[in-house]
Amino acid sequence: MGNFKAEHHRFVDRFLGFAHHTLDFNLVKMQASTHGSVNGKLGFDVQNQKRVLGFGELRNRTSTGRRNLCIAERRTCCGGLSLRSAAQVTGAKLSGLRMGSDGISMATLKARSVQAQASDGDVENLIPSKPQGKSSGTVLPYVGVACLGAILFGYHLGVVNGALEYLSIDLGWVVSTLLAGATVGSLTGGSLADKFGRTKAFQLNAIPLAIGAFFATAQSVQTMIVGRLLAGIGIGITSAIVPLYISEISPTEIRGTLGSINQLFICIGILVAMVAGLPLAANPLWWRTMFGIAVVPSVLLALGMVVSPESPRWLFQQGKFSEAEKAIKTLFGKERVTEVMDDLRSAAQGSVEPEAGWFDLFSSRYWKVVSVGVSLFFLQQMAGINAAVYYSTSVFRSAGITSDVAASALVGLANVFGTAIASSLMDKQGRKSLLLGSFGGMAASMLLLSLSFTWKALAPYSAPLSVTGTFLYVLSFALGAGPVPALLLPEIFASRIRAKAVSLSLGMHWISNFVIGLYFLSFVTKFGIGRVYFGFAGVCLLAVLYIAGNIVETKGRSLEEIERALSVVT
Repeated sequence: MGNFKAEHHRFVDRFLGFAHHTLDFNLVKMQASTHGSVNGKLGFDVQNQKRVLGFGELRNRTSTGRRNLCIAERRTCCGGLSLRSAAQVTGAKLSGLRMGSDGISMATLKARSVQAQASDGDVENLIPSKPQGKSSGTVLPYVGVACLGAILFGYHLGVVNGALEYLSIDLGWVVSTLLAGATVGSLTGGSLADKFGRTKAFQLNAIPLAIGAFFATAQSVQTMIVGRLLAGIGIGITSAIVPLYISEISPTEIRGTLGSINQLFICIGILVAMVAGLPLAANPLWWRTMFGIAVVPSVLLALGMVVSPESPRWLFQQGKFSEAEKAIKTLFGKERVTEVMDDLRSAAQGSVEPEAGWFDLFSSRYWKVVSVGVSLFFLQQMAGINAAVYYSTSVFRSAGITSDVAASALVGLANVFGTAIASSLMDKQGRKSLLLGSFGGMAASMLLLSLSFTWKALAPYSAPLSVTGTFLYVLSFALGAGPVPALLLPEIFASRIRAKAVSLSLGMHWISNFVIGLYFLSFVTKFGIGRVYFGFAGVCLLAVLYIAGNIVETKGRSLEEIERALSVVT
């Protein structure tokens, strides 16, 4: 029993090091169930009929050369979305469509539902977006500053792995306090960002990150645990505000690439922690230095945010229009100030609503879209990424790789490689297609792992098959399930609820993370690793079905355009 508890603590801590936070739609492929109303301006002559099947499902059937809008007599529901049409007759035609500078300008539609019939499979672009021009602004340095938070996220998760054998304290406390702090931090990050602004929230967050790193080097066990709690709060806040800030300052045409960099730098942070642990073999007391190193990027993050522009969208919401224009000029260039400000005004037109509270997230108006964010992070963790990474040590040993550090490094490199590929594809393939391919690949890889452990006919090839399955699983995760959720959610949430909804979704990430760590070894003991992996494959398949029916494509759309399309008029 003592050995099992020790192994349990070791697993929980290992999987923490690989926990993926793992936080834009081309235009709205909407699922039929939309409730409320959408205002907009649609603007070009259409040639297909389209039917809205669900919150993310749009089928295209070729018609006789024109796109017709069919008004149904029933209401459809889409996470608080309702479509209005000017006519209440079946087959009303859409015409007089015009395109705005950054997106759609739709004439107001009044109707209970819209069905557009079509026939050639899914349509990626309901309305083509006008290409963005070259910008004289500079956004990359500020994304880089924000990604210091992502590096700290990964580093604090991974730093304990190398020090496991050199810490003579109860690992359960070290792990559980970090998780508890991260859960609290993720749930408070949105409120901080709304109240003080995105850059101020980063600066405030540097305080628990730096103090936590310093306290973790203490001789006293109690002080070290307090330090890990503070570091956990810091990485929890970071997990919420880094993707939020990047999504709000990034140009539409590269928002997917820049947003996925967040996950890439989390992976890099984990690798840096592994490298930092190499001197431990020669100097067992090096672990204190490993924890203390995190103070440096924490201070750099705070200093960098002093000179970084605030989110123009937050400034606009606060009524600070001149400051918003200044931030837009810095980020996007002076030639796009008018365009972006017009977009912000258009998104806010007619809205005099106060800032949303936590209970608003559970209202019928918002819960459908908020539940998408919560479900994505739940499925991401329940698909077994941390369990697979933990068990990879045994898999590699069976293949002759006996070094735990080498095994962790190989898995980490696969993760970084896959995330780098995803970054390059995000604005080309789109978010939804990457998610579908990612979870599909994870399901196939988990099935291969399960069979390699349980099917006797494959016993002679068990070692190479399990290694292949592990690499394919981690690579598949990194191609979509890892980076996309944190990128997608700030895009689909309305500005009024964005920060708090991202925080709530990240809270589900940390809670699911904790549950997997708590019960994984117990399930393996009771059912065997093969059956547990088969269960993970089933979760991945469920994720594919859920994404196909509920996720919208956000590629190539500005946040304001997305919000207008999914806005609700009450």
